[in-house]
Amino acid sequence: MAHYRKSLAAAAMLNTGIFVVEAVAGYQVASLSLIMDSVHNLSDEMALVFLYLAFTLSQGVSRNLLRSANIFNSVGLIAVSALLLWQAIERLLHPVPVQGIVPIAVGIAAAGANWGVARLLFKPSSNNAAIRLAYVHNIGDVWVSLAPVAAGLFVSLTGYSLFDPLVAGAVAVWFIVSTGREVLESRDQLIWPEKIVCGHSDHDDPRAALP
Repeated sequence: MAHYRKSLAAAAMLNTGIFVVEAVAGYQVASLSLIMDSVHNLSDEMALVFLYLAFTLSQGVSRNLLRSANIFNSVGLIAVSALLLWQAIERLLHPVPVQGIVPIAVGIAAAGANWGVARLLFKPSSNNAAIRLAYVHNIGDVWVSLAPVAAGLFVSLTGYSLFDPLVAGAVAVWFIVSTGREVLESRDQLIWPEKIVCGHSDHDDPRAALP
């Protein structure tokens, strides 16, 4: 399991850089789209850290840890997304100037970094379902991180800062809907992560998903 821990630790450190840079840049230029993506990457960071700890601690503790992490991350992301959606509506009603070039540059860098996180998880994901879920999620994050880029482009081309909260609000709604649907459809796996099976056979040991 040492090779799993090494990949997960590297992925977590790279992901830390993503959400810190996005949070600082988003705050400095008042970009809600960057802050929205930063919060999303913070949620990913927590998942990666908990997954790393799951491969470090005993099996029983690992399962309880993953269960708590799954529930906390899902509920937390929905709650924060709802808060940022409200902020986006406030910004649409009372626009705040946004520098379009910053979301473009930081968003492209974040997309590249998310791809790097996915690459770090690619090899271990072939043997472990829990890591595979994280890998697939980070592949999707590459495209999500391009949302601030789109917002920055619209702001730069039109001069209207309202495109930034508009994009942030759209992403927030998508997070709320997609996360809520995932919770409803995968509640058994979220609450009982030991049911996640690594292989394709019906006879695979469900404990294989965890250390």
